[in-house]
Order: sequence, then structure tokens, then C-alpha cells
Amino acid sequence: MSIIGYARVSTLDQDHTTQIERLESAKCKKIFSEKQSGTTKKNRTALAECIGYMREGDTLAITKIDRLARSARDLHNMVHELERKGISLLVLDQQIDTRTSTGKAFLGMLATFAEFETNIRKERQLEGIAKAKQKGVYKGRKATAKAKKPAMLELLAQGMSKPKIANELGVSVASVYNVLKAS
Repeated sequence: MSIIGYARVSTLDQDHTTQIERLESAKCKKIFSEKQSGTTKKNRTALAECIGYMREGDTLAITKIDRLARSARDLHNMVHELERKGISLLVLDQQIDTRTSTGKAFLGMLATFAEFETNIRKERQLEGIAKAKQKGVYKGRKATAKAKKPAMLELLAQGMSKPKIANELGVSVASVYNVLKAS
């Protein structure tokens, strides 16, 4: 029965040192960490490794509920997956321990608030983008693949394969196919 830690920040320029220090203070036997968005489980390799590493009777420790999931559904699914494996959850900042019925109830309430916070942040972002577009300030991201169409056509004429073209120009293979299909 070990306590295993998981630390996560959303972007590469963020630092998870404080989370790791807190998890070390909680006597975590091993700590998994990553810099990846928490809106879904997709691409969260350290989380998958962490859950795969854990055994029945272990406890997963995190500093805050939003380090594990940003939506109530994802959180409930993850907690269900942990419970199925006989793993409990310990959230340090909110003092949640799913080994108790009170901890389970409080976890559900916090998941709802975490999802609400994410939705509010998304709404504010969309409002800001809409205002910037009205002012003519926000143009969106430049279409990188479409701008490279002449180079794609030239490399294709030279006999280069589409995957090699994608690698050469720094775009996805799907983008090469889409741009060339449109011509």
C-alpha cells in the first residue's frame, strides 16, 4: 500500500516544482509528472504510466482536483477506473480522501465546480476573441500548410512522397493531402 503522486501543469512554460514538493511532503513513494493540458486524458502519458504502475491498495495523491481532470465526467470516469483497480484518491489541498464517504461526496461537488470554472474561462476567451475580431486586431492563426502549397507542388513534381514532403516542410501528412487535393 503505497502513496503515488501525480503532478501536472498545462503548458511547457509552467513549472510543477511546488506540486512535486508537496507530493514529496505527503510521503509519495514515486511521483509522475507531465506538462500537458488536463481537459482530456488524451496525450497524458505520465498519467497513464502512473495508473498502470499502481496496484490494488495504493493511493493516488494530487495537489488539486484540477490537476487530474477539468470536467466532472472525466473526473468521475477516472475515479471509477481507480476504484475498479482498488486505488483510492487523495487530494492534498482540498483534503479529500476517497476511502471515506465524506471524501467521495466532496470530490463530486468539487468536480462540478472545476468544470464550471473551465467553462467560464472558455466563455471569456471566446468573448475576447470576438471583441478582437470586431476591432480587426485578431486575425487567427495563419494557415501554414496552404502557404506552403507552391513548395509542396514543386517537391511532388520532383518525385518526393507526400510523407517526405510533410517532414520536409514541417506540416502534417494530412495537411499535405488536403492542400494537394484542393489543387
